[in-house]
Amino acid sequence: MFTGLIETTGSILSVEERTGAAGIVVSAPGIAKKLKTGDSIAVSGVCLTALDIDGDVFHADLAAETIARTSLSRLRTGTIVNLELPTPAGTPLGGHIVQGHVDGTGALLSLEPVDPSADPKLTDWWLRVRVPENVRSFIVEKGSIAIEGISLTIARWDGDVVTIAVIPHTYAATNLHSLKPGDPVNVEADVLMKLALEQQRKQNSGFELTLDYLIANGY
Repeated sequence: MFTGLIETTGSILSVEERTGAAGIVVSAPGIAKKLKTGDSIAVSGVCLTALDIDGDVFHADLAAETIARTSLSRLRTGTIVNLELPTPAGTPLGGHIVQGHVDGTGALLSLEPVDPSADPKLTDWWLRVRVPENVRSFIVEKGSIAIEGISLTIARWDGDVVTIAVIPHTYAATNLHSLKPGDPVNVEADVLMKLALEQQRKQNSGFELTLDYLIANGY
């Protein structure tokens, strides 16, 4: 499990197209040294398995589902990615529950300073993203959403586009400052919203959501 609080950014060294699973090679100074082979790491919101760790570099395979659901296979050498290690048990939950199971890719429409005359390092930003259709039923104003693995709060929602207020730290410390309009972004809906709607659906059909059911289904 992750929290959507990005620890650092890294960069893509290469995207490997090969027979079978594709893969990426990531430069991750300061964080790769914490990894062991087989550890999980969130790369721009996608939970991957770290392999072939060598100094500040690790490799990761991309399953067919990952290629279909996320933007990772469309990355290029030099692309900046957000990195987060799993949250240790007992750690305060600073963001929201992020599984690293991306629901789909949205399109970044704009990222504009709230005050264009202000120092870019000091101003807030308005981020607008058109979200994929399969995520829309899980979105509510003031609810949580993970975009590129970043835990964010929805300021406005019109049924198609989310508008999010981004603080200066988030803008500078994540890959948001490197994105441009039209770029695909990984989107993960709040799992608690998913569970609430699933519970409602089950209740309507006479099913009761219990702790045993959640445990049996990996929650």
